[in-house]
Amino acid sequence: MQVLALQHAAEGAGKIEQLASTFGVDWVHLGAQIVSFSLVCAVLYALAYKPILRLLEARREQIATGLLNAEKIRIELAALAAERRKVLLEAEAEGKHLIEDARAAAARVGTQEIQKAAAAADELMIRARQATERERAQMIAELRHEVGRLVVQTTASVTGKILTPTDHQRLAEETAHRLAS
Repeated sequence: MQVLALQHAAEGAGKIEQLASTFGVDWVHLGAQIVSFSLVCAVLYALAYKPILRLLEARREQIATGLLNAEKIRIELAALAAERRKVLLEAEAEGKHLIEDARAAAARVGTQEIQKAAAAADELMIRARQATERERAQMIAELRHEVGRLVVQTTASVTGKILTPTDHQRLAEETAHRLAS
């Protein structure tokens, strides 16, 4: 059996040799090329592939940091938006309060001005009544005097006699008494 295996191996090796010679494979050059390729791969791995991997890892970390920062910024923006809404609501409430205070102050001032105007109008009415009463009293006095004078003149004309100052006074008093009643 071993002989058979060796013979079969020899035939397999012969086929490989035949195939290698068909394609022009030179085992010495192929070995040298494999060693050379392995050295180039080791140098490239050490000088190029590892730095590229480190660079990619650094980029991954930057991206992860950027995403964390973006999340932090999003949270901060949400907090700022909530704070802005809160400040706006407070400002709106304060504005409404100021408007209500202004309306109340305006109402108080309006009420005070209305009271002042009413007091001034009442005072004007009192003065006007007093002035009217004075003018009425003066007019009545003037009217009595004029009526008395007319009565004396009429009486003097009718009677044909000249009246004395005592007669004038008596007639004026009688006329005033009749006008008063």
